[in-house]
Amino acid sequence: MRVPDADLFNPQSVMDSDFSPGGASASASVDPDFGFAFDDSNFSDRTLRIEIMPDLPETKSDGGGCCSIADWARNRKRRREDFKKENDFIGQSEEQILNCNLPYTVDGVTYENQDEEAMAMVEESPSDIGLNSNQIGNDSIYNNDSSKNMDCSKVLRVKTIHISSPILAAKSPFFYKLFSNGMKESEQRHVTLRIHASEETALLDLLSFMYSNTLSTTTPTALLDVLMAADKFEVASCMRYCSRLLRNLPMTCESALLYLDLPSSVLMADAVQPLTDAAKQFLAVRYKDITKFQEEVLNLPLTGIEAVFSSDDLQVASEDAVYDFVLKWARTHYPKLEERRGIFATRLSRVIRFPYMTCRKLKKVLTCIDFDPELASKVVLEALFFKSEMPHRQRALAAEEANATYRRFVERAYKYRPVKVVEFELPRQQCVVYLDLKREECTHLFPAGRVYSQAFHLGGQGFFLSAHCNMDQQSSFHCFGLFLGMQERGSVTFAVDYEFAARSKPTEDYKLVF
Repeated sequence: MRVPDADLFNPQSVMDSDFSPGGASASASVDPDFGFAFDDSNFSDRTLRIEIMPDLPETKSDGGGCCSIADWARNRKRRREDFKKENDFIGQSEEQILNCNLPYTVDGVTYENQDEEAMAMVEESPSDIGLNSNQIGNDSIYNNDSSKNMDCSKVLRVKTIHISSPILAAKSPFFYKLFSNGMKESEQRHVTLRIHASEETALLDLLSFMYSNTLSTTTPTALLDVLMAADKFEVASCMRYCSRLLRNLPMTCESALLYLDLPSSVLMADAVQPLTDAAKQFLAVRYKDITKFQEEVLNLPLTGIEAVFSSDDLQVASEDAVYDFVLKWARTHYPKLEERRGIFATRLSRVIRFPYMTCRKLKKVLTCIDFDPELASKVVLEALFFKSEMPHRQRALAAEEANATYRRFVERAYKYRPVKVVEFELPRQQCVVYLDLKREECTHLFPAGRVYSQAFHLGGQGFFLSAHCNMDQQSSFHCFGLFLGMQERGSVTFAVDYEFAARSKPTEDYKLVF
């Protein structure tokens, strides 16, 4: 692989070229195909010895045994829970432990892997480098008890593969650091890699990809296993490849939620971002009108709720309805008050666009026990300040969030349009109500559409504004009309004086219509 002005054996150059989006090797298809050299001693300088260790009894053999995305997800969750319980790192007195990311260990001192990356176990034997790679997702647990299931006496089988260290090092910072750590073991010709049986197929596929830039597997579960292996061994080009193949497969709610629930190390990778974006978009489109799927949405996990309610195109009556639904969801999934407050503070408050809630509902936020008082005050004050801004300033604030994941100041496609209300008590009770309608929205009302505003109150009575496209009964042509409606409350009657004024540009003055 030739990258202009790049040193293939400099980690930063490798990251900038092969692993970076938009780099010289942003697509695997432009990389040279070294498939002919895979496991061929004539083109190899080292031997990789893969020791296959048994999984726990409760664990499936591998992702290939899963017939569906749901099976894969349940199996992976069980594996992660099981490996958290086991202590699987060999700590024999004659071994030294190397962390591939932190300063090397000397004189028997062990450095923990804070970045949850695979660890290299280097034996004192002059002819062998041992690598313990027992990690599922972003979980790595190490122990000095050699009786655990990573004990050499429990090796199920061994695979030996001839490898080229330049090819692997160019594809993976993990292997680059393993082969060039500057210590004597980096010069040894034999590397031992210990993995669980559930990782075997994915690792072999990954090694093959590092030579050929392609995968023979196409099933979702197998691709997910390779994606996890590529994340562990830092092969960004393979993560991109798997992400692209998964993105091109038919998306379902099940698969979309699974993609959003991958380990944090995978989700944070730029190579996987297009896949997670596609998953979020799928959920947002499917549940665009949540009134049709209320029970289904209520059962979504947190990542699904974030994807649905982060959408600008969500079709809801008002932001008040969003607030009520999210509150109901949180009380269902987090019955303990402290947990609920915590999830609102860290995750859920970001999907509620408080500036577009009514003042009446904002008052309820201030007294809602589900919100930490400090957080409630913060979001309500921010909302009120936004409401007090001039329209051009509000548009500027919304524009600043154009590329943000959570867009507090962007108006959704509400069924009931937000209004700004200025109330006066003297010399008599009255109010000025502002409703903004875009020209395109008015055009879309043809031939018989209607749009309604949120309710506002005066003298204890609820009112709303509406815009209609009607057929004039006398002259038989369509006309645009503005109307004032009143929410009925019993048989109370009273008189209201009102007038309409309009303008077509923000810089113009309002002109009285009637």
